[in-house]
Amino acid sequence: MTKLPDKALYYGDNLDVLRKYIPDESIDLIYLDPPFNSKADYNVIFREPKGQGAQAQITAFEDTWHWGDESNEALNEILQGDNPQLAELMDFFVRHLGKNDLSAYLIMIAIRLVELHRVLKSTGSLYLHADPTASHYLKVILDAIFGAKNFRNEIIWKRTYAHAVSRRKWAAVHDVILFYTKSDDYTWNPVYLPYDDEYIEKNYKYEDEHGKYQPVSLMAGSISGGDSGKPWRGIDPTARGRNWAIPTRLPPWFEKPANWDEMSTQERLDELDRQGLIHWPKKKGGVPRYKFYLSIAPGVLAQDVIIDIPPLSAHDEERLGYPTQKPVALLERFISASSNPGDIVLDPFCGCGTAVVAAEKLGRRWIGIDITHLAITLIQARLKRDFNLEPGRDYKVFGIPEDIGAAKFLWEKDPFQFEYWAVGLVGGVPLKDKKGKHKRGKDKGIDGILHFRTPGGERLEKAIISVKGGRHLTPSMVRDLLGTMEREKAKFGIFITLQEPTKGVREEAARAGIYSYGDNTYPRLQVLTIEELLKGKKPKLPASENVSLARGDVKTGEKEGSKKHFIPLFDAED
Repeated sequence: MTKLPDKALYYGDNLDVLRKYIPDESIDLIYLDPPFNSKADYNVIFREPKGQGAQAQITAFEDTWHWGDESNEALNEILQGDNPQLAELMDFFVRHLGKNDLSAYLIMIAIRLVELHRVLKSTGSLYLHADPTASHYLKVILDAIFGAKNFRNEIIWKRTYAHAVSRRKWAAVHDVILFYTKSDDYTWNPVYLPYDDEYIEKNYKYEDEHGKYQPVSLMAGSISGGDSGKPWRGIDPTARGRNWAIPTRLPPWFEKPANWDEMSTQERLDELDRQGLIHWPKKKGGVPRYKFYLSIAPGVLAQDVIIDIPPLSAHDEERLGYPTQKPVALLERFISASSNPGDIVLDPFCGCGTAVVAAEKLGRRWIGIDITHLAITLIQARLKRDFNLEPGRDYKVFGIPEDIGAAKFLWEKDPFQFEYWAVGLVGGVPLKDKKGKHKRGKDKGIDGILHFRTPGGERLEKAIISVKGGRHLTPSMVRDLLGTMEREKAKFGIFITLQEPTKGVREEAARAGIYSYGDNTYPRLQVLTIEELLKGKKPKLPASENVSLARGDVKTGEKEGSKKHFIPLFDAED
């Protein structure tokens, strides 16, 4: 049996990764937010309603969610599989919806859900995050795979604030999360939320030296034998058709006697009263009650309509600029409820890694899978920023080129993915314009940008990154980069090449001169090969901290004065 790493990121198609590397019944909790272009405003990471989105993500969408040979193969595999109910359902969908983007999406998600069901432990749970465009289709697919009896909840999350989309329909502001388990024997930890002020004011009206409390009944059930039905302090519980009930939730300052378990009900009530935990009403003939303190109250059970976790705004410190990024708090709620510390959490569409971050924060093991190098690079930077985790040392990364041969293969297979990966090797991010879209075609000579702070955080500077994967490298390419640096007021240029650069290229880079900071000098335009970067070589920058892939607390000297201004991963629209 394949041994599963405790923590790992996989680059590649999650269907292939699941089948090759994830053993049967090895995962405790699965969260997935599979992308789907609803031709509106959902998952704009794949394609903006107007114009083009991120190329890496568009490639994944076009390869996966348009009907083609892969969809036909997946449908045939389902029809010939060992789940006749799923086969009939998917055949019905294709016949009645037609062979289009939606049916392709449903087929490709269904075949992956089969694998996710396989790798999930019998005590495991699955949360599938979608929007109302496809959630109803996904629910019946999950019923066919997991069994309708294992459906637990349809969770509603208010994903955006109210906005006027159309006068002819209700404003769409929510997402749907479908919660399924593999069996009735599943992990469940109730999640409690704090009481609101109105509830506290209404119910916790009394207060003593230990804080606010509400008097609650000391009686429960119906008449039965034993000392729980005997009178105490002249009060007979059976006269009210009940018994005395000793509270199980006691405050931490209560000093439980050593013989507590052997004491009679009346003796325990005496002890509670001696330690000030009995509320005696002022009205004569009133019934004593137990002081239930606010400090030990569990809170309100979390419900299936989530409105207390707001969507991320453009100014949230947590926000990275990733278009479909979810709040960490949302993932923490699911992970806390459906797993325990040490369990393994899997996100097969991990994007910017929010599920991975939440799992790490809560002491779980984790596996993230994504089909773009951009996502894997971002997650690595996020893990470094938030937890100081290093690949190789603290977790494993699979599918990323580790030698020059693999790098050349990636270039030949997908130049854009190669570009994103190469930019990530030096800690930069792929270029995006002001609308959050990748520059295409005439990119003004910029493939990526790396922001850095000078030691002590005195200044925020940037380096322009240019990536060349082709065989023909010329000094004019270096001159073009130098011109871009001057136009963009960048202090450095980083020229990354797949092939060994010529003598002329290196000489042209040397002519760009040096950058001085304090007593140190640095080449302004640095040529680095992929082979050198794979061996650990890095750009020489006077940086105390790279802030490109995470938000930093850099003071920019803008109108905000001393207010901290955060550097986003992407310069996306609000």
